Amino acid sequence: MISALISFLGGSVFRMLWGEISSFLTKRQDHAQEMDRLRLQGEIDANQHARNLESIRVQAELGVKTIQVQAEANISELESTAWLEAVKSTTKTIGIAWVDAWNATIRPGVATWAIVMMTLGELRLMTLSENTLSIASVALGIYLADRNLMKRGK
Repeated sequence: MISALISFLGGSVFRMLWGEISSFLTKRQDHAQEMDRLRLQGEIDANQHARNLESIRVQAELGVKTIQVQAEANISELESTAWLEAVKSTTKTIGIAWVDAWNATIRPGVATWAIVMMTLGELRLMTLSENTLSIASVALGIYLADRNLMKRGK
């Protein structure tokens, strides 16, 4: 009878112990897998966050650069328009004969003066100051731009 009792307890205890050990090992393995999964998910989330931040930074920089380029383009367009209007205004007649005659002769006269001054300066027959050279260049530029724009009907 004792052997039957030992067999009964031995079989039951063995199954119970094996079940507990097996359950413990399975839970330990599941826990390790869950920890690895959480660690990997954390790395993926951190990398995704870094990519999102970089994307936002680049988009912000591009937005600022786009605004800067648009502002520079607008300023350039305004300067071009102002220059064109200044050149156009040099050819307008106002209806007073002597003023219109003066305006008709002053532009070619100033352009001729500019060409003479620049030629004398290049031939080293006279020394031109930076200011005089700038004024001659502007006068010649207005005259030539005016002639060119009139040819194109503008």
